[in-house]
Amino acid sequence: MAKNATRQDEEQGSKKKSETLIRLFSYLLEYKMTIVLVLLMMAVTTVITLVDPLLIEYAIDKSIASKDFVGLITVLSVAVVLNVIMVILIRVRMYVMAKVSNDVLVKIRKQLYAHIQTLSFDFFDSRPTGKILARVMGDVSALKDVISNTVTILIPDAVTIIAVVAIMLAKNLRLGLAALWTLPLMIGGVLFVQSMAHKGWQVFYKKNSNLNAFIHEDVAGIKIIQSFNAEKETCETFDTLTKEHYEAYVRSVKFGDAFGPVVDICWAGGTIMMFFVGVKLTASGNLTVGTLIAFASYIALFWQPVFNLSNYYNQLVTNISRAERVFEILDTPPDIYDKEGAYELPKIKGEVTFDKVSFGYEDDDEVLNDVSFVAKPGQTIALVGATGAGKTTIVSLVARFYDVDSGRILIDGNDIRDVTLNSLRRQLGIMTQDNFLFTGTVRDNIRYGRLDATDEEIIAAAKAVNAHEFIMKMEKGYDTEIKERGAGLSAGERQLIAFARTMVSDPGILILDEATSSIDTHTELLVQDGIEVLLRNRTSFVIAHRLSTIQKADRIFVIDDGGIKEQGTAEELLTLKGEYYKLYKAQFGFVS
Repeated sequence: MAKNATRQDEEQGSKKKSETLIRLFSYLLEYKMTIVLVLLMMAVTTVITLVDPLLIEYAIDKSIASKDFVGLITVLSVAVVLNVIMVILIRVRMYVMAKVSNDVLVKIRKQLYAHIQTLSFDFFDSRPTGKILARVMGDVSALKDVISNTVTILIPDAVTIIAVVAIMLAKNLRLGLAALWTLPLMIGGVLFVQSMAHKGWQVFYKKNSNLNAFIHEDVAGIKIIQSFNAEKETCETFDTLTKEHYEAYVRSVKFGDAFGPVVDICWAGGTIMMFFVGVKLTASGNLTVGTLIAFASYIALFWQPVFNLSNYYNQLVTNISRAERVFEILDTPPDIYDKEGAYELPKIKGEVTFDKVSFGYEDDDEVLNDVSFVAKPGQTIALVGATGAGKTTIVSLVARFYDVDSGRILIDGNDIRDVTLNSLRRQLGIMTQDNFLFTGTVRDNIRYGRLDATDEEIIAAAKAVNAHEFIMKMEKGYDTEIKERGAGLSAGERQLIAFARTMVSDPGILILDEATSSIDTHTELLVQDGIEVLLRNRTSFVIAHRLSTIQKADRIFVIDDGGIKEQGTAEELLTLKGEYYKLYKAQFGFVS
């Protein structure tokens, strides 16, 4: 799907509605025995529904006409028993189908969530989080009634309509045709309304996604909004999006609400014509009163299911757009995946080779051009350079968050595209600028680095980065609950916990992407010893704007203009008096 911003409508692929429906209803195949049971119950209730008018006809023409009150009571008793059975079966089938539809929804949502986990960074870079949430939650939930009503409304009502038509035409052809003369008009009207309504609902759900995305972004950035006194502008934007959302909804509902009137008009026209012809036939002696009353019941039995089906069709048109949105994400292939024949990466020793690597996030935007280097096991490689030069890109390629456009990256001689993603990333320790903490305890957040880590290992990792002391000062120590995204903790505290999380994973290759950027000078001195312990005996890539943190690096790469412009130790690069020298002088104001 194309990239889009918070307030930009998503581009949505076009598929035949029949394909979407077949795919949606295929989820019911897993419950085929349950569906068969429901269909059997519906068959019984449908037969009872069709028999009721015949019982009325018999009671009027036979029992009442001949004053056979015993026969009348018998007919009434049979009708009561049959209808009690029908009510019970309807209740049971509603319960069963509600359970089935809920199970299907859970399955679809799990599939969607699991698939999203496999998608590459480019998918998340190209759309706001709120738009993804709208599909996982709102769009999936909207499919419940469609799935349930397909079995409980579409099938029995369709069968009822066919049976009623057959019975009416068989009992009296002229009266049957009179009752059904408006049917072609209804079909034409419904098809026209449907085509307009479907387009309207597609637009509405795009506007709904925009509004969801904006609200999510607004809440996440509320501190910035208030800091810059931008509440008024934000409210104006919200009003604009809400207005677009409202207008799209009104346009869609106008067409959706037209389904009912179309059916009502045709129902009334058919009923009037049926009674007009029926009264004439009765007056001429060609039709009994009981049969006319039975026809009146049958015409209701015909048009009520038609009305139900029109509502179902309206619901289907409303929600098929949402099914399309769900399946569109499910059909989005991950850019990064295990190739056929991918093997487990052996335990990493630490040699990393870039062999003529080129890469760009967009086809016409090359970030790295023909980059080659070899990092020996245990070496610390520092990456410095201007913002946007490609430092983060290099470490992202090592972790295979993106695939190279050309060239190759080897770890211990293994092309990382030939090994499984799990075996690669399991042996990497990655700490980024965004020290994201999850809702849960401090212990849980550190253990996230390695889920089988013991409490002793967690504490040891925290001590190594000097986080243990401040953790123990918290209300419940390691069992202190952390709020969403680490709210309530200082930037330095969040970073130290993230450091402990990385350390407990005991990675073969360590990646620190500006890992000390949010730590004050005092905290940096505390964590520096921990960093040195973490770097010891493992290959490490360190991105840092603070040159003071990388003076002991084995090699420093100055990244610029799509490649490595300079490389060497800190002392060697200062001697060159090139780009690194300029950076150093800019930060410290002198060169010793």
